[in-house]
Amino acid sequence: MIRLSTLEILKRYRNQFTDNYDANKKILNELVYADKTTRNKIAGFITSLSKAKKIEEYIIEHSTG
Repeated sequence: MIRLSTLEILKRYRNQFTDNYDANKKILNELVYADKTTRNKIAGFITSLSKAKKIEEYIIEHSTG
């Protein structure tokens, strides 16, 4: 669920995220309605992708169609 949610969020808002976990949490808080645990897991996953410079690669690799 976390990876699928992350993919959908990144498809729409990829340019808003950075490699800063706290900033990503704040952005997610404004963009999506999710409980704290889910939001933090998504923020952590986005942050790790961003630090590895793999956001675009993840979107392409996991998108269908």
